[in-house]
Amino acid sequence: MTKDYKALAGAVDARAGNLFRAAPDQMRALRGLMEAASKDGALDARTKELMAIAIAIATHCEGCIVFHVRAALKHGATREEVAETVGVAIEMGGGPAAVYGADALAAFDQMAG
Repeated sequence: MTKDYKALAGAVDARAGNLFRAAPDQMRALRGLMEAASKDGALDARTKELMAIAIAIATHCEGCIVFHVRAALKHGATREEVAETVGVAIEMGGGPAAVYGADALAAFDQMAG
């Protein structure tokens, strides 16, 4: 059965919107942290999003995977870069990371196509 990563991303967005309305101060603070952490600096935003994908895979966060895959696409990430990112995540996260890494690559393919 193929997952619908675009629908999953929409569901993550909807839940985040609900949380934002319920806890606006905390969510504004989190959004500020996310914006500061992901902006271009010594590392460009694309590289930082690839790092976030690796961490999302290693921590088994499916919602994080689709969020950061979508952001990496917006910053011009390629399939090859995502595949290498998955490889690093598997190195750090072992077998379970391989399962979530396959999800990340499938999410990239679906969102890019």
